[in-house]
Amino acid sequence: MKRTLALACSATMVLGLAACGGDTGTETPADETTAEDTATDEGTADGDAAATGDDSSMTSSGEAAALELPDLSGEELEVAGVWTGAEQDSFGLVLDAFEEKTGATVQYTSTGDDIAPVLTPRVEGGNPPDVAMLPQPGLLTLFAEQGALVPVGPDVEAAIDANYEQVWKDLGTVDGDLYGVWFKAANKSTIWYDVEAIEAAGISTTPPEDWDWPDLKDISQTIEDSGVTPWAVAGADGWTLTDWFENIYLSQAGPELYDKLTAHEIKWTHPSVDVALTTLAEVWGEEGWVAPGALQTDFPGSVTTVFGSHDAAMVYEGDFVAGVIGSETDAVVGQDADFWPFPAVGEEPAVVGGGDVAVGFTDSEATMALLEWLASPESAEIWVQEGGFTSPNKNVDTALYPDDISRGIAESLIAAGDAFRFDMSDQMPPEFGGTPGAGMWQDLTDFLRDPTSVQETMESLEANAAKAYGD
Repeated sequence: MKRTLALACSATMVLGLAACGGDTGTETPADETTAEDTATDEGTADGDAAATGDDSSMTSSGEAAALELPDLSGEELEVAGVWTGAEQDSFGLVLDAFEEKTGATVQYTSTGDDIAPVLTPRVEGGNPPDVAMLPQPGLLTLFAEQGALVPVGPDVEAAIDANYEQVWKDLGTVDGDLYGVWFKAANKSTIWYDVEAIEAAGISTTPPEDWDWPDLKDISQTIEDSGVTPWAVAGADGWTLTDWFENIYLSQAGPELYDKLTAHEIKWTHPSVDVALTTLAEVWGEEGWVAPGALQTDFPGSVTTVFGSHDAAMVYEGDFVAGVIGSETDAVVGQDADFWPFPAVGEEPAVVGGGDVAVGFTDSEATMALLEWLASPESAEIWVQEGGFTSPNKNVDTALYPDDISRGIAESLIAAGDAFRFDMSDQMPPEFGGTPGAGMWQDLTDFLRDPTSVQETMESLEANAAKAYGD
């Protein structure tokens, strides 16, 4: 498989959408060089052998594999995505296995994080990649409404129906047409804690059965009583504050109202928003519970406050916190650092997340075959075993995850089923949901500054949303 790296260009028309997808807190710039596959032949062969087996291989459920891909010898495909470095290498093994199974040749082009400005001129010029891995549903909708995407074929849809909960199919659908296969997911409903601080406070690292919001508040108070600040909050990065709100709102108000608020079908002055903000203020506004300087603390800084300087015991954010712990501190994930799922705030817990969706720009047998392959448990299990990956595919064998942390994160996401919802702000107009110093980011930053300002915050959120949605 050939892998080339494209230098991101600018296309201001969709730049805001691309920025909205950056709230994983990671910056992955596009590489400016072009290079052949850097993996050794031996490593690729080993990866293919471990991942693909043969046509009689077994599925994770123990049944004979049903996936039959066509002979695509001589066919060439280009796949574009944001992944570079280790992520690109792991995805490369997935594409290598597809090549082995079909005889096709696949070229991977990395766009870096700004995928929309790279793809837009190519689409407008009639030269799109065959398949793109888009990091947010807003981009899928944008390209679908432009008529640039090809709806998936019946075999792809059947694979999605067999391997995914309905919510993931809905996320890949625009105006009744199914366009996308959600291949990679992020669980943004995780609370990371300093094991030593938790144990020193006399708290069990196993959360109570039926773990809920009052339990989390009790733990926070116990930590403060032990002489440690409970929370580090990344107030300088507004996207982290939207994630706090979304986790509370989804569990408390439920998926139906979450979807309506996301689409601005209810106003931000709705009573459910009042309740959610009041609940959020129970942590943000409690004296002594948030580490000083929160408004000046960015996302990586919030993680190092807990696991580097040990000035707080807990930090809320997604599964990607583990990467910052590993790269910015001496703490060892699974030993010094661990996580709890975000507790139930309403009657049931819920999971907020992100992900990458595969879409087709060209109408060919090879494009549809690749999408069908990416919808299979077998393709996802290749990257699962490499680490640094969570699959939304419910038929992936979770025993293949390389450690208990990644396995727990994946199982929590799968267990959410149709209660999973995509990050709210990533589905909104970028001027409201994805712009530093504006819209939802700024309104919740102001709320962190003064958690008593529930009514003022709701009114500002509504005014900004109405402007962004053109109401």
